[in-house]
Amino acid sequence: MDDATASELNKSGSGGSERGGGEDKERGIFEFFGWVYHLGVNSIGREYCHLRFLFIRGKYVSMYKRDPHENHAIKPIRKGVVGPTLMVEELGRRKVNDGDLYVLRFYNRLDEARKGEVICDLERVESYDGHYDVVYGTYDPKYLSRWHPKQDIVFSRQWFRGQDGAYTILQFPAIHKNKPKRSGYRRAKINPSTWEIRNLNTPMVSNRPRCLVTHTLEIHSASWNRWRNKQCSKFERSISYALLCQVAGLKEYIAANPALHQENATTIVHSKISDSSISISEYEDEVQDEFYDAIAAESSSSGEESDDEEKHDPKESRVKLKNISWAITSLALKRTAAPDLSGELDPRITPITFNPSDIHGSLGKGMDDKDTNCWTSPSGKGFMIRGKNYLKDNSKVVGGDPLLKLIAVDWFTVNKSVDRIALHPRCLVQSEVAKKLPFILVINLQVPAKPNYSLVLYYAADRPINKKSLLAKFVDGSDVFRDSTFKLIPSIVEGYWMVKRAVGTKACLLGKAVTCKYFRQDNFLEIDVDIGSSSVARGVIGLVLGYVTSLVVDLAILIEAQEEAELPEYILGTVRLNRLKLESAIPLEV
Repeated sequence: MDDATASELNKSGSGGSERGGGEDKERGIFEFFGWVYHLGVNSIGREYCHLRFLFIRGKYVSMYKRDPHENHAIKPIRKGVVGPTLMVEELGRRKVNDGDLYVLRFYNRLDEARKGEVICDLERVESYDGHYDVVYGTYDPKYLSRWHPKQDIVFSRQWFRGQDGAYTILQFPAIHKNKPKRSGYRRAKINPSTWEIRNLNTPMVSNRPRCLVTHTLEIHSASWNRWRNKQCSKFERSISYALLCQVAGLKEYIAANPALHQENATTIVHSKISDSSISISEYEDEVQDEFYDAIAAESSSSGEESDDEEKHDPKESRVKLKNISWAITSLALKRTAAPDLSGELDPRITPITFNPSDIHGSLGKGMDDKDTNCWTSPSGKGFMIRGKNYLKDNSKVVGGDPLLKLIAVDWFTVNKSVDRIALHPRCLVQSEVAKKLPFILVINLQVPAKPNYSLVLYYAADRPINKKSLLAKFVDGSDVFRDSTFKLIPSIVEGYWMVKRAVGTKACLLGKAVTCKYFRQDNFLEIDVDIGSSSVARGVIGLVLGYVTSLVVDLAILIEAQEEAELPEYILGTVRLNRLKLESAIPLEV
């Protein structure tokens, strides 16, 4: 409530009195009011103590120079709203003007630098599924500057916890029909951003848990310098800026040296400041994440040079710090021989051949990466899977070619989710060509939307399944086993960075994350994946659909290896979805 320090309530002691309190009988709203001393420090640093009338009614708090009951036209000099961030702190008795006052401090715990001031009142406009909401807030900067107008803001928040324990929060600008532009307020717009909180492994002897918090904020290049100068004083002289420049330089250096360019290489960076390193074991699943480089620019600061900086040529855009030196080491991840897949399919049977032109799905196959609204089947090199020694050292290896061949993809729009889609007359499985195939794995991804969609993937084997193989155990096993081992690895190859952060590259046990139904009949196994059964998955897929026309998405499916005899893992099948168009989905009558 106060723009300098804190509001302090006089409940006992000299000079103050508690006027009264009660309840508004008409509305049932609690009221409290009375005279208090307001303590603080003014703009020139002098302490003050003013007698003020404090009025609390429901969740609204106001402060007046005179009693509003006797002065009906008087306006409050301070006002705020009691919310979940308002804190009350007991400071005990204090000597003020030779009198003892019992002091309470009110402040916003989100802004302890300005204790006492209620800056923003946030209101939840709408909530979905417990993992997504739309929030409206107002901001009155009159206590900070008389030159800035009042502002309001509408934004959406989405949060979820991954199977690896990482917690992710996404924030987007939004609009809402219940919160149109408000007279007297300027509508502000937040930048899209993500927060990721990830636990770090700590030694057994240490009782102090650690976590890594990563905040990614979208800043358009045209406004970068203005944002940097406004938000980060002398940012280009900071260690953070130096790190960004080193990352940018590292990418350029590796790109210019073919001998160092390995598609499965990562880096370990050592700093002389902390004499520590980033362990590959802590970040083994992050090797495919992209670096987002800072835009190099000349220093905008003028005047002094700090002692720990070298003077640099003004023609050079990058600042070099004397006390930071880096040793860059390229470390290749473990390579292993391709897993022996001969035992998964019956080696005694001669593989059949079929003409791919005889098999068609509603979604066309792309000829190259320039094609859109199509699918292709990439190799498994873009995915990291469990290696032979995974149970001993958690090592992962680059995936190999998939065991099953992707022969077609259907892209349907449906009124409601459809199970056992393989039995539909229009389904590929019912064609004469498909009935001659030894085995077909049908993945029916049920996408919740308005309308609903089904993305159906058809994977074929050219030989019967070996009855003693892991694949046979999955195909003909129990649903419990299937749920515990059916795994999908996603990868956004091209697309909006926020979608990349939301989707990630972590392997997901679909049977544990969402509801999966299994239907085994004739020469096929169908897996119906109900994405809408999980509010988290539903939120992520909603974000993906919003940008689907600009996304290139790779998916890999596999059976998780949980015992040493099942290692190394192998990829069952892959698919690349290249910039799908929602309107191209074919209606399916059921």
